[in-house]
Amino acid sequence: MATLKLAVTPDKVAKDGSHKIRIALGHKSVTRYIVTRFKIDHLSQFKNGQIVKRPDAAIINTKLRNLLNEYQEKLDSIRCIQMYDCRQLREILINSTTAGHTAATFQAVAGSYITELIEDGRGNYAKLLERNCRYFTEFTKGEFLLSDITPEIIHNYARFLRNTKRVGETTIGMMMSRTRTIINRGVKKQLVKYDVSPFAYYSIKSSPVREVDITIENLLKIKNHLPKEKKLRVARDLFMLSFYLGGINLADLLDVDFRKTDKIEYIRKKARNLKLGEQRIIITIHEDARPIINDWMNRNTGKLDFGYKFTYSNFYRYLTRSLNTLAEELKINQKVVYYSARKTFAQFASELGIPDGVIDYCLGHSDKSKGIIRYYTKVRQKQAEIAINRVIDYVNNPDKYKDYIEMRADVMMMKG
Repeated sequence: MATLKLAVTPDKVAKDGSHKIRIALGHKSVTRYIVTRFKIDHLSQFKNGQIVKRPDAAIINTKLRNLLNEYQEKLDSIRCIQMYDCRQLREILINSTTAGHTAATFQAVAGSYITELIEDGRGNYAKLLERNCRYFTEFTKGEFLLSDITPEIIHNYARFLRNTKRVGETTIGMMMSRTRTIINRGVKKQLVKYDVSPFAYYSIKSSPVREVDITIENLLKIKNHLPKEKKLRVARDLFMLSFYLGGINLADLLDVDFRKTDKIEYIRKKARNLKLGEQRIIITIHEDARPIINDWMNRNTGKLDFGYKFTYSNFYRYLTRSLNTLAEELKINQKVVYYSARKTFAQFASELGIPDGVIDYCLGHSDKSKGIIRYYTKVRQKQAEIAINRVIDYVNNPDKYKDYIEMRADVMMMKG
């Protein structure tokens, strides 16, 4: 069990002959010291853990007792002290009690970032980080210093997820990626430095591509269907609206003010605060999208209003179930989720030969293309309008593009 007490080390003498009062931390038969700002002129002024033979002794003893209580409170909050040696405990105590300084533990950095994400409206990602933080804390049996995370710790955490939590390889990859996010955040905030990166010898497996795009035949089934049941109307209309607006995500779609007559303008919630220059997306509203918007738009707020008071998470689940029912009713033999609209738009655009940079702009991805043109928003906006019009025209007139798509597929095969 770790202990704290006030102490003076006789061999540590300042040039003027004074001695600093220290807090002695004892743990696993080892003692480490935390230096305080208080000092005595000679050893006779310190007896049985207190200042004596000084006119200000009572005041200093009170301040020292308060400081000792502060450290004791932090020590008591560490749930599994046996995970640490005496040096590690000392670092946690120092980092967590310095005014204005965040404790350089994995849990503290994760908690700070999670709070920031929630304040920025990115609650879903915050929940994912919180889940990983719980798993990592279960693995380490309590708070764990960032400075003590080594490649071996990372390797053992992956084994813990696989053998103890029994999660799949895809989930392991996601958890390890979130672990790296917290570690990188600690590095960027200069809370920790590594001679060898914890991930130096661990490769995070890429998540498999979600094959949820649908064929043009199945998209036409959804487009041409006019269900009477409200939940199916909501599902059909949101799906098609995402497709018509370049694959916009649901969180962004529900936040759009549609009172502007000809276009929408937004920054993806997922990407907010991640880049120095936030990428604003401007999409011209296609005439096929306007009737859907008019049916559901709240005239006061300009946002889509379906008459439900669900939380976003509950509404997303409601939409997912409704889309599943719609697909069954239409006898669609492919998986259909809201994300299918986004994937299908991207797939059709690619088949039509639309440049990747333009597709990325429509989807709100960072533009990896070269050249100064990527900085001209008006150029990208016009290109996006042309791309969306072409994709929708392809859906409305598939035979018009059949020969071109087949020819382009043959050319791509020959290049491969």
